[in-house]
Order: sequence, then structure tokens, then C-alpha cells
Amino acid sequence: MSKRPKSGGFWSTPLTRSFIHSDTVKLLEMLMGYLIGPFGALLSSGIFASFLNKYFTDVLLLDTGFVSALQLVSTVLIVAANLIVGQLIERTRCLAGKARPWVLLSALTLSVASLLMFVVPFRNETAKMVWIAVAYNLYYSVAYPIYSTANATLIPVSTRNSQQRGALASFANIAALGAAGVGSMVFPILVSNVMGNSQRMWFLVMLAVALFSALTIFFQYKFTRERVTEEGASAADPRQNAAPPLGQQLRAVASEKWWWIAIIFYLVFQWAGVMKNGSMSYFCQWVIDATPLGGDWGVAQTLLSVMGAIPMALAALFVVPLANRFGKRGLCFAGMVLGVVGGVIAGLGGGSIVPVAIGVALKCLGSSPGCYLILAMLADVIDHIEFKSGIRTDGLTMSIYSSLAAAPVMNAVFMAMLGAAGYDATAAAQTAAVQATISISYIWVETIAFAVDALLVLFFTVEKNLPAEQAAIAERKKQE
Repeated sequence: MSKRPKSGGFWSTPLTRSFIHSDTVKLLEMLMGYLIGPFGALLSSGIFASFLNKYFTDVLLLDTGFVSALQLVSTVLIVAANLIVGQLIERTRCLAGKARPWVLLSALTLSVASLLMFVVPFRNETAKMVWIAVAYNLYYSVAYPIYSTANATLIPVSTRNSQQRGALASFANIAALGAAGVGSMVFPILVSNVMGNSQRMWFLVMLAVALFSALTIFFQYKFTRERVTEEGASAADPRQNAAPPLGQQLRAVASEKWWWIAIIFYLVFQWAGVMKNGSMSYFCQWVIDATPLGGDWGVAQTLLSVMGAIPMALAALFVVPLANRFGKRGLCFAGMVLGVVGGVIAGLGGGSIVPVAIGVALKCLGSSPGCYLILAMLADVIDHIEFKSGIRTDGLTMSIYSSLAAAPVMNAVFMAMLGAAGYDATAAAQTAAVQATISISYIWVETIAFAVDALLVLFFTVEKNLPAEQAAIAERKKQE
């Protein structure tokens, strides 16, 4: 039975004690800690992925060049923040663990920061841009790295059971997809029929989102436990389990080929997905023929989102059992190939709603194994690195993982592409060049990315010897 680190003070109060006491992961922990909690926390991010660019250009009327430059420059701060947070997590030692205290902090920081971009008390253009630049970075360069890195770290430190980690990773990614689904399914109708270009309405909606996020993040903290962290807890000498130097961690991960495969797989997968999500509302408004749907682009976006969400939801029931039977590698490869087929169908469909919807459905179904299992794949690699080097690299790996999820990079690229093509938010219709740019961003970038990932994942064979390596780690800890 794992022993909890002994500590008093703030972390032993009824407010901060975990509700989870079982040594194995059970359904309540999965639901509250890895589904409902992350869903609320990531809800604002899911909305931003689909509509933050549109809010900037169509509601605040900000120049596309400024929006692109802001997001691109902020990427440097975001990457640095994720790396710093990863090391802070690695060096956190308390009764709550090393990642959960940062999850608790996020209940305040993430909810407040998500609201600031919708306040904008200035009319002056320069003052407005300064406010947005500060608010944007408070969210993406401070609050979001704290939560996303801590949230990702919870998977590898929750348990050593690979199948349970697969289930937790699946739940966590279902939460992220659910949050993105709200942004792409519910929000389009709200924006096109209720919120429009009213800054006041945007603020009121995002205020409700912020309050919901704070509550669910607190639930996530209360309904999780770090069993792997507790393995190394030492009441006699806390310094015994001090985090290894950053240089040692970097050497451990950089020398492992499977770590590089998983990271590059996720980078290609995530960045292409960000490009798709960021261009979706533009695609539905300016490219797709919404005549069969009454000409409402918001309804068109909701339809495409539903066509993507249904296969993703159904896949959630089968991904983990299939991965346990056939392995993560084989399942992810088959999924990427199916995604390529779907992308080609959607691309050849042009602006016709039927072939695009069919292609999107196939593409989303194919993406589900990679989406649901990436955190479990990284957790397996972290255990393998521990077997080889004797150190844990949860914080470093997950901080890099969170850095790769930085939406600003691809959003900046998309804004720059729109600006170069001549996008005009006030125009009644867009030029052929703008429509082609939007179509490439929404369909073809991700299709090509899936083909690349299909080749990469063929070389990911860490699962083969993992049970023996985990047994060796357990024996080593007993001897220590």
C-alpha cells in the first residue's frame, strides 16, 4: 500500500484534503478528476480555439497583422512559461503531491485570466491593443501553462497501471474534445444569432464560463491522487527525493528515441488541429455552401462539429479496449490512415456540405486513437526513461507537451495567411485567394499531418517490454 507524505498546515485542512483514498483508480476519480474537471478548465480554451481570432478581427476590429504578430511573439513566452512551470512542479513537495497544488491554484488564475480579454475598457486603438496584448499573455503565458502542465502531469503520476493510465488519458482527452466541441458546436449559433459583435454579450457569456471553470477545477483537485509521487515520499528526509537537475532530465529524455517519436507525433498532430479549429468558422462563413441549411453559417459550423463529434464520442467507447488488445501503435496507425482518407474526401468536396461533412466525420474518427492515447503513450515513455536512468521526468516532459499545444503559433500563421490573401472582415464576400487559403487551412494541412504521423507511429514500440521494465522499477524501489 502506498504511503502518503506526512505534512501539516494548509494541505491537511478539510478544504485541501483529497476525497480519493483508494490505491487503485476507480470510476468516481475518472469522472470527476479527469473528465468533468478538465472539461470546465479547458472550456475557455476550446472557445478561444474556434472564435478568439474572430472576436479580435470582427468584434474588436483589430488588424490581422497585429493579431498575427501578438500570437507569434507570445509563443516564446508561452514555451518559456511551460518549461518553468514544469520545473516548479518537479520541485514541489507537499501532502497534495507535486501537480495537484498547481491545479488548485489554477481555479483562480485560469478563470480570472480567461475573462480579461473581454473587458477592454478602452476605445483608443493603441490602448486597446496594449490591453489585449497584456490580457492575452496573462492567459496563454501564465494561467494556461500552470493548468495545462499540471493537468497533463497528473496522468503519469496517478498510477503505474498502463491500462488505467490509458483510461485516464482517454477521459482527459474526451474532456478536451468536449470543451472544443462546445466552442465549435454551441458557440457558432450563439455568435451568429445572439452575441454577434456585441462586446457586452461576449463579456457576459465568458463571465459564466469563468465561474464554471473555477468550480470544476476545484472538483478536479479534490477528486485526484498522485500514487506514483507517493511512492517516493520520505517523511524522514524530504531531500532524499529532490528533483534531479534540469540538465540530467534533459539528457535522459533527449537520448530516448521513443520520447522524440511521441513528442514529434503530438507536435504535428496538435498544430495541424489548431490550424483546422482556428479556420473553421471562416470556412463555414466564407467557403461552404450553407444554402441547404437556410444560409446560416453558424448552423453549418454546428453541423460539421456534430459530424466530427459523433464518431469521436463513439470511438471513446472502443479506443482503450482496442488499444489493450492490439497496442497503441497499431491502433494509432490505422486511425491516421483513415483520417487521410477522410481529409481527401472533404478536400475534393470543395464547398458542398455533404462530402465535406462525410470527410470530416471520417477524419475525426481516424484522429480519435492518437487524440485519446497520446498522454498514455507519453506516460509509458516516462516509465521507460525511469527504468533506464533511474529518474522521473514527468514535469519536464509534460511542460514540453503543453508547450507544443500552444495555439498561438498556428493561429498566428493563419492570421498572416489571411492578411496576405487580402481578408476583409467587412466585405460581403471574400476573394478566391482568401477562400483557397481558408480551405487549405481547414482541410489539407491536417490531412497531410495525419499522413506524417502514420509513418512516425510505426516506430513507436515502447509497449513491448514495458511490463518487465515496470516490474524492475518496483523491485528497485523495494531494495532502496
